[in-house]
Amino acid sequence: MTSNTRVVVIGAGLAGVRLARRLGELGTPVTLVGDEEHRPYNRVLLAEVLAGRYSPEVIALPAPAELTRGRVTGIDREARAVHLADGSEIAYDTLVLATGSNPVLPPLRGLFTDMYLASAHRPTDPTGLSGRGSGGRPPGRHSTPDHVLPEGVHAFRTMDDCLGLSKAVRPGVRAVVIGGGLLGVSAARALAMRGAQVVLAQQSERLMERQLDPAASKLVRRHLGDLGVEVHTDLRVRDVRCVGGAVRSVEMADGYALDADIVVLACGVRPRAGLAQAAGLEVRKGIVVDDELRTSDPHIRAVGDCAQHDGTVYGLAAPALEQADVLAELLAADAGDAGARYTGTRALTRLTLAGEGFFDLAVFGETEALPGDDVVQLTDATRGTYRKVVVRDDRLVGGVLVGELGTVGALARAWEGAEPLPDDGPLLHLLTNDGGS
Repeated sequence: MTSNTRVVVIGAGLAGVRLARRLGELGTPVTLVGDEEHRPYNRVLLAEVLAGRYSPEVIALPAPAELTRGRVTGIDREARAVHLADGSEIAYDTLVLATGSNPVLPPLRGLFTDMYLASAHRPTDPTGLSGRGSGGRPPGRHSTPDHVLPEGVHAFRTMDDCLGLSKAVRPGVRAVVIGGGLLGVSAARALAMRGAQVVLAQQSERLMERQLDPAASKLVRRHLGDLGVEVHTDLRVRDVRCVGGAVRSVEMADGYALDADIVVLACGVRPRAGLAQAAGLEVRKGIVVDDELRTSDPHIRAVGDCAQHDGTVYGLAAPALEQADVLAELLAADAGDAGARYTGTRALTRLTLAGEGFFDLAVFGETEALPGDDVVQLTDATRGTYRKVVVRDDRLVGGVLVGELGTVGALARAWEGAEPLPDDGPLLHLLTNDGGS
């Protein structure tokens, strides 16, 4: 690739910034387009900002030299140009979509107008970007394609969401978090650390059911309880009640109502693929890419939360960064590696929140044993720790670790290496070792 090739990256999140920085280091000019008014930031650490441990400046990412702020409204594949909301356009030779994901906003009664519910399944905004955050709207109001959420109701995905919540939370405020996955647990814990009276409502039978087994989930629930969070599982929310446009309570399926000054929607995310879909690219769960991160258009690539590789949408930081690194090598062929390929990531999910009631959690690989697998499990009820690993054919294939951990790094390296475990019993040593991670 020649040095004057125009590379345009849409999306200034972790993947987009990483790609732009690597291309810059490899001598390839790049234009990064971001639609948020804030400096690029590490979205993974938003819960730490909400908890009051970090300021927004601490989680800011080094911005590339050429950063354009604006909302992309369309892609002209024939002319190889992207159109922005202000009427301008940017030409490209290679376009990279790093548009990330949007929060899932559940169709609760009282949350949206009848107009929104009637049109919820049609793409009113072809970019898929209008739900990006509250922008200049009053704190507590989050935009969707057709509606603004009631005052006090927040998604938790962007810096605007985080700042709106931070302004609203205060000691004693009544907060209801809807959703008990990783995001919901992080939000509930952060709000509790700020002194809020927090209720977490989870529809399924346990917290973080996609990542954790029942024993680990029970420890997470105990940790939240120690912080004063009231956790309800097997509980479906059906109604958000508002007075004068502001939330006042949340009603459950059984008719029980919870008073609420703040409601946090933590119901998952979905790939932000509206731009790709409107441009006619192949989109399934996400924007379909091959091992070169190439979409169905050879001049357009995709990385990060919006991309679907080999049937998988990862939605995690580690795969997004790995994809960005591979693509940088490919796009900077003169200084990079034209043979680089992305073949998937063995991703580790980790949640670490320090401060009062230190909490650490890590999940990697296959956590449910198959017939013939060996399972090593250690529980310390006093310390509130839980460690479980699954071994198959003398290889570590997965694990769940909860509590104050010093073993994550060593176990993750053993898992990533996929080498046979020695016969001298190091696995038990790793599980019981409290050294650095």
